[in-house]
Amino acid sequence: MNITFEELRQIKHSLPTGSIKRIAEMLHLEEQTVRNYFGAKKYENGKIVGQHIQPGPSGGIVSLHDKTILELAKNMIGDMPTAAGGQN
Repeated sequence: MNITFEELRQIKHSLPTGSIKRIAEMLHLEEQTVRNYFGAKKYENGKIVGQHIQPGPSGGIVSLHDKTILELAKNMIGDMPTAAGGQN
């Protein structure tokens, strides 16, 4: 799957507090590995997750080899209550 780096970062910034930890626990990963998936580059404390970044507009195009973390993140964002108190 291809996504812009900017879109990937926006998803990360839209996550509710504690989501990185929850995703890491669900997938038995280091929290830093999940952060690296969303663009962090601190590899000594987390693995490099299967992705390739091609330079370009909006931070470039990120080719994700595994969408599991992305799908979990999108589900967590979708489960957030809206300002009106309902569900998205």
